[in-house]
Amino acid sequence: MSKGATIGTLLAVIAAVVIAWLLAEFVFHLAVFLVKLVIVAVVAAIVFFVLWLIFRAKTSD
Repeated sequence: MSKGATIGTLLAVIAAVVIAWLLAEFVFHLAVFLVKLVIVAVVAAIVFFVLWLIFRAKTSD
């Protein structure tokens, strides 16, 4: 095995680790964003229906 091949392999391994790290970081942030989005949608739906019930009750008086 030549010294150039060893250095090339080492650089490829380092590049693979860096790319995997960045990809994992991106996927983690995307998952957190999606969870927040779902929570916001659920809370918004609950608030909407509560307000709808309040205003519906006031207009029927």
